[in-house]
Amino acid sequence: MKLPRLLHSWRLPPARAIALQRRLAARVQVGPPDRALRRVAGLDAAFSPDGRLCLAAVVVWDRAERRVVETVTAARPVRFPYVPGLLSFREAPALWAALRKLHQAPDVLLCDGQGVAHPRRFGLACHLGVLCDLPSVGCAKSRLVGEHAPPPDAPGGRADLVLNGEVLGAVVRTRAGGRPVYVSVGHRMDLEAAVALVLDCVQGHRLPEPTHLADRRVAALKRELAGTAEPGTPPARLSG
Repeated sequence: MKLPRLLHSWRLPPARAIALQRRLAARVQVGPPDRALRRVAGLDAAFSPDGRLCLAAVVVWDRAERRVVETVTAARPVRFPYVPGLLSFREAPALWAALRKLHQAPDVLLCDGQGVAHPRRFGLACHLGVLCDLPSVGCAKSRLVGEHAPPPDAPGGRADLVLNGEVLGAVVRTRAGGRPVYVSVGHRMDLEAAVALVLDCVQGHRLPEPTHLADRRVAALKRELAGTAEPGTPPARLSG
């Protein structure tokens, strides 16, 4: 996949990273997607047992055929400290490296992380969406900002995620009575399309299938590096 030229260095001190988020947040476009979102790239990252590597996986899932069409992985050294709200500076370099390995560009990025539901309205999904110039959605397992009422227990039940009177996202149940996910716009999307995409990609798990599979792949990579993979398990083939 041919990616645009990077807009910035990843190796910034936290204060400059925060300033950069504020500048780039102005580039986020919120509106109905301008294309059919058939090929969904699920992105997830984890860290090696020693904390030195960020392990990334991208799983491209065909919504029409309900199947995986491509999976790639990458690893990059962790160069940025843990700072709440600056997750993309730790994870995005490895995710960017994995995206470069795709043979075809996906129609949309579905990130295990926040979009505009972020203190500076620029979470991981916004960051990668702006850098790749692709529609993107954040689908996180936990809340970073905002308040919400409990969503209805039925699959598809949702409640607004609100901060200071502004709706930043939706809290969505993907399984009856299960823990919800936190959906927000990343780039070149609106909230209704983002929620519809997440729900359409659910295949019995809490997370939509592309990010569920990416999560499994990085978990396998981490177990392999820790030497705890089950006997007979095929190698996860960490690359990059």
